[in-house]
Amino acid sequence: MLLGFDIGGTKCAVVTAVKSGEKIVISNKNKIFTDLSVSPEEMIDRLIDIADNIIGNEKISSIGISCGGPLDSKKGIIMSPPNLKGWNNVHIVDILKKHFGVPCHLQNDANACAVAEWKFGAGMGTNNMVFLTFGTGLGAGLILDGKLYTGTNDNAGEIGHIRIEDDGPIGYGKRGSLEGFCSGGGIEQLGKIFLDKAKENGITPMYANGEINAKTIADAADMGDETAIAVYKTCGEKLGKGLSVIIDLLNPEKIVIGSIFTRSKNLLWQYAKEVIDKECLQISADVCEVVPSTLGEQIGDYAAIGVALLEE
Repeated sequence: MLLGFDIGGTKCAVVTAVKSGEKIVISNKNKIFTDLSVSPEEMIDRLIDIADNIIGNEKISSIGISCGGPLDSKKGIIMSPPNLKGWNNVHIVDILKKHFGVPCHLQNDANACAVAEWKFGAGMGTNNMVFLTFGTGLGAGLILDGKLYTGTNDNAGEIGHIRIEDDGPIGYGKRGSLEGFCSGGGIEQLGKIFLDKAKENGITPMYANGEINAKTIADAADMGDETAIAVYKTCGEKLGKGLSVIIDLLNPEKIVIGSIFTRSKNLLWQYAKEVIDKECLQISADVCEVVPSTLGEQIGDYAAIGVALLEE
């Protein structure tokens, strides 16, 4: 049996899985809210208690942990993630290894999701694959030559930090960054910018009244609202710029994109593809397929389990 911990700023999950031939079957899952009013060690103890109850008398062979960075995967330390206030230099791998007595591995959530899609999802069978989160933020996990590539200090794949325009929405604290255009927060910023311009021209977009976010703008675009369509056109074009950099630099055979792209590929891909066709080396673009994530809402479960399998 494999054991996984998916640690987030709002919720945490404890997951178990078993091997069935070449496949992995999630056998159990338990979620709890992340309590930031207690110490990280107390929160981890709660997760351990849940795991002990799930496991019972079964034996586990390995543990995987998926958590937002920054972290040190080699030393197994969580290092002050912005969504986990107070989790400063938490030696989570040592804590879990001491309790369970089995190998334990830690990766940031983008890397863990890349492993999940590579081993169990849209990237199965590939040797060179890139996974883009495209949710609250935009990060990437890199599978290169059949291995997870994490960089010198676990910061490889921060594609969202690249500035692709001199001006634009803010992501990663950087105006005009790829995350500024291609993330939930970025689309929200774009939506407000385009809304102001539309109102100046006497136009009231369908998403103007109520909460403005990636989903409400996408819903309006799906119903034919021209301003909303223009928001996603801009996002798609900037995504195409970012994908062109990845394709030319890393020459992957597949790029898997999650969350917003999975839900709204119909609003994004046409414009991204047009940019790729103009920007990329054709010989590299021809061998790279860009696809939505297939693991959907279960990707966090498979991410933690995938990390448990990394050393196998």
